[in-house]
Amino acid sequence: MTRSPAAPLPHHTVDGPDDAPPLILGPSVGTSHRLWDPQLPALADRFRTLRWDFPGHGDPAPPTPTSPTTVPGLARRVLALADSHGIDRFAYAGVSLGGAVGAWLAVHHPERLASLALICSSARFGAPAAWHERAALVRERGTGPVADTAATRWFTPAFAASPQATALVDALRRTVSPAGYAACCDALADYDLRADLPRITAPTLVVAGRDDPATPPAHARELADGIPDATLLELPRAAHLANVERPAPVLAALLAHLTEGTPR
Repeated sequence: MTRSPAAPLPHHTVDGPDDAPPLILGPSVGTSHRLWDPQLPALADRFRTLRWDFPGHGDPAPPTPTSPTTVPGLARRVLALADSHGIDRFAYAGVSLGGAVGAWLAVHHPERLASLALICSSARFGAPAAWHERAALVRERGTGPVADTAATRWFTPAFAASPQATALVDALRRTVSPAGYAACCDALADYDLRADLPRITAPTLVVAGRDDPATPPAHARELADGIPDATLLELPRAAHLANVERPAPVLAALLAHLTEGTPR
């Protein structure tokens, strides 16, 4: 097992049988491990499931970062988490920034990943300046301004007023620290894995929401075209948090992918 060097462990939860194949699940910015609640019962029935949180995200919120947050730094925390639980190889699925962490691991630590699922994610999340501007806004005014517009980014208009959507937006207001959110924006600004996509050898599933304004389907197609033999699923009637808005088809795709790609 390749041990990661003294990386701080992220806040996390563990579900499922101790002897089941391990599966690590990463969230999206502004959400916590609870983002995976719609899929958790079925996944934890078959996998030892570890859900982790970004710094400053969650309830209770993990400590806010004291040093710059980067995708490689977050990935090293995931390796430290796996090491702390005695896990060598694992399947990984992540939404948005959580997916970027998995993609970075697949490039730089291929020996650790049995399979990879990227949900509403990207190899590059747009112009860095926009993310730095959002980080500055949150540091100055708190998470209120981004929470005010989160529903339009995360969900289609037909779903934005649902109880599930309302609960996630409310959690962004209550449980995400401005410093933690801004640090994740900085990590997104610095991230660009486009040139490294052909180095990913793990069996990969890419899921896109056709109505996603944050990572439009073109981002998913770039991932699927760049990663050898990747499978692409585009879901209608889904925006950025597709696993919440369309839980059943996301779960079905994940189970099919994980059953094929995870060692028994």
